[in-house]
Amino acid sequence: MQSNDIIILLILLGCMATNVPVFLCLFTTTVMGFICFTDMPILLLFQTLFRSMDNFALVVVLFFILCGNIMTAGSIVERLIKVANAFVSWLPGGLGMAGVLACGLFGAISGSTVATVVALGGFMIPALIKNGYPEKYTIGVMTTSPNLGVIIPPSIGMILYCMVSNVSLKGLFATGFIPGILIMFGVCLYTYFFFRKKQDIVKIPFPSARETIAVLKEGFWALMLPVIIFGGIFSGAFTANEAAVVACVYAFIVELFIHKAINFSDVKKITVSSAVTSATLLIIVAGATCFGRYLTLEDIPNRITQTVLSVIESPVIFLLVINILLLIVGMFMDIISATMILAPVFLPMLPSFNIDPLHFGLIMTINLAIGYCTPPMGVSLYIAGSIAKRDIIYVSKAVLPFLIIQIAVLLLITYMPDLALFFPRLMGLI
Repeated sequence: MQSNDIIILLILLGCMATNVPVFLCLFTTTVMGFICFTDMPILLLFQTLFRSMDNFALVVVLFFILCGNIMTAGSIVERLIKVANAFVSWLPGGLGMAGVLACGLFGAISGSTVATVVALGGFMIPALIKNGYPEKYTIGVMTTSPNLGVIIPPSIGMILYCMVSNVSLKGLFATGFIPGILIMFGVCLYTYFFFRKKQDIVKIPFPSARETIAVLKEGFWALMLPVIIFGGIFSGAFTANEAAVVACVYAFIVELFIHKAINFSDVKKITVSSAVTSATLLIIVAGATCFGRYLTLEDIPNRITQTVLSVIESPVIFLLVINILLLIVGMFMDIISATMILAPVFLPMLPSFNIDPLHFGLIMTINLAIGYCTPPMGVSLYIAGSIAKRDIIYVSKAVLPFLIIQIAVLLLITYMPDLALFFPRLMGLI
């Protein structure tokens, strides 16, 4: 690395270490780099800033955020939990399994880990504790399972990766199903053996056919939401952008006129809240895009590629190093910033190791999803801790068994690319 590169890295890390907001870290570092180390006019930076927002791909992110907020404010979340309960709550540890399945269902609509933690954690953590489940298990499972929100499509992280890499969004979405299912299966299996011999846990009786039909009938409109999203996208009926808009319109109609869980006065609150969340995300995207432009002008990605290729020859070692690096990055940086900054750096290296960009996009997404549950900056840890009134150390210990399951799935997906790419190939997307 050149001295300029080291100085820029130190400025970025220094800003982050002093708790400066991420977008300001990126903007400050970029401006310093432009002024001190390039002869480019600063106007180029402002042009990049505005062009980063003029991207049609961002529309899908904004509308999925709105859709998630509609569900959180309405009754769709509650109905999804009831459906999950009907299928697994009678098993040993069934209520915990129901929480995991509900996270998968909610994640298949919202695309956000934070939204899933807030919506389901606030409901399921008190319910599990009330039914006799150990507090450490309860906090652990409901802190880590919301990671399914960015692993199972639609995923905000995947959308941003596609925006940077220009790979097929439908193809990358299709890669998320298998790891999502494996994580749910792994956590449910762990839960089953953990509670198999415990007699002090409240069990719900096996539901009758009539009760199951009644729950499915009650949750029909909620279950149709992921069907519409995935059915529309993968059938070609509409694009991912159009699917997000259709999902929002559908959710509003269901909650206003069918479930009647919200009224017209709530619409303004939901929309304003979604706009604030979207603005927060977009300003990070703008900062990361500007920083990426500086890296490109300085030819830093190519120089890093040459350095890596001179040291690492085996794709096995390369993937191991990338996984370790991304897990560390995830401890300090959110998935949006990390994806926008690191994807352009790693992408030039992939052809040399014969790694499919879709496969790498999935690896990157799972790694950074795990970062939501790793200290010191794991957002999910703080949200779950505030719900359960526990400190960060207690929550960090509680999540360990479930993080081991997710890392095991990550390694399986990393070194079995055919498994990761099974659905995209089956659908003819690659």
